[in-house]
Amino acid sequence: MGSTNTMKKIVLTGGGTAGHVTPNIALLPRLKELGYEVSYIGSYDGIEKKLITDFDIPYYGIATGKFRRYLDIKNLTDPFRVIKGFGEARKYLKKINPDIVFSKGGFVSVPVVRAAATLHIPCIIHESDMTPGLANKICIPVAKKICCNFPETVSMLPKDKAVLTGSPIREELLRGDKIAALDMCGFTANKPVIMVIGGSLGAASVNQTVREALPKLLEDFQIVHICGKDKIDNMLLHTKGYVQFEYVKEELKDIFAMADVVISRAGANSICELLALKKPNILVPLSANSSRGDQILNAGSFESQGYSMVINDDDLSPDLLVQKVTELYFSKQTFIDAMSKSQQLGSVTTITNLIEETAIKKDQSC
Repeated sequence: MGSTNTMKKIVLTGGGTAGHVTPNIALLPRLKELGYEVSYIGSYDGIEKKLITDFDIPYYGIATGKFRRYLDIKNLTDPFRVIKGFGEARKYLKKINPDIVFSKGGFVSVPVVRAAATLHIPCIIHESDMTPGLANKICIPVAKKICCNFPETVSMLPKDKAVLTGSPIREELLRGDKIAALDMCGFTANKPVIMVIGGSLGAASVNQTVREALPKLLEDFQIVHICGKDKIDNMLLHTKGYVQFEYVKEELKDIFAMADVVISRAGANSICELLALKKPNILVPLSANSSRGDQILNAGSFESQGYSMVINDDDLSPDLLVQKVTELYFSKQTFIDAMSKSQQLGSVTTITNLIEETAIKKDQSC
């Protein structure tokens, strides 16, 4: 099924949340350098469609349904949506005729990966979290390789398929301008900066605790707080040394460059960015009540590898936060040194090398 001209072709898939799309975007510059013609298969109108439109890549939408472990009326209709998506994905894959499919997961990826397998198109999938999610579990049997973020995950996967790669990070994040961020925030250069980031929706418990701890934290630190949509506290708008943003896009790299320490949730992509940037951090994972518990496992792995300090969401208090931030700041070099030795760095190169090897083997077998 290999492509008939000399141009190599790859289909990327993944969606549902930004975390299932941004690593694919991080691969684009290198894939284009290597001469790949890139197409994207996602859902009809998911976040992946919105994020991919900036990159001038052909986008194909398919029907998608969620696989749930709990009772829901949609469990009756979603299997039919998945079957429809499988048929659409197969049609698009025949039309594109790619050498390889790379999947970042999410439920949209299931029909794409399974359809590719029926057409003998090799697939590489990426698992961000410590334990594979349900969508990836369905794809693992037909995948050639499974890229993962955590050393612990390798032992949970078929031995000949698992590769510790880390998560691809957008190159521009490594090129931030500290001075530009200091100017934007109105901060001074001689007082350390805490960056607080709670994900695109914000993190209510983290936001509240940081704000309650402000009087003490601001004695020694300046704070830039990315708090999520509609989460700005107007009462604190003119607090000296404290700046709030709902969301930051272009300037994120500059804020990272400025930050001495970071307080963050423990989503897989977020913590991989902290690792790539070697930013000492405190992780406050979502509790198991609010998620499938993957953030707790992610944070535990980073803590055991010496990359992070962890505060459980249930234990979070202003006094504990102040104590841990101060402790982290004064021991930050220990964390930077541990992160510098990580095998999860250089993910873009590791993954694109894997794509190249798998695509070549496929050509040879045709």
